[in-house]
Amino acid sequence: MANNRQIHESAEDYLERILVLTQRNGMVRSIDIVNEMNFSKPSISVAMKKLREAGQIEMDDNGYIKLTDEGRVVAERTYARHTLLTKCLIALGVDEERADEQACHIEHVIDDETYNKINAYYEKHWKK
Repeated sequence: MANNRQIHESAEDYLERILVLTQRNGMVRSIDIVNEMNFSKPSISVAMKKLREAGQIEMDDNGYIKLTDEGRVVAERTYARHTLLTKCLIALGVDEERADEQACHIEHVIDDETYNKINAYYEKHWKK
């Protein structure tokens, strides 16, 4: 059975993916998430049900998924962390694919104080 951290991380990953797909395609359905994340349709259905019950997404009658305000806050926070951490790891010499993969793990466990210090350092030393 998954622990709470794993559940929390997967919810953040789904919300982040919905945000990215919405930005890219305008509209998102469960099948888009299946194709993007390479998970099974039943797994995505269960996850979307949990996110709906948690008030983080809404689904219309045509199956289109929209982030609620609460879901958008989590998604944007997670995406910002992922983006910054990926850039920092690349700046340190990590190859892009590995940096992206590692950032996905780090984004869930880093606290706000540490993230803010990394962000300040990035802004001062590496941002072009």
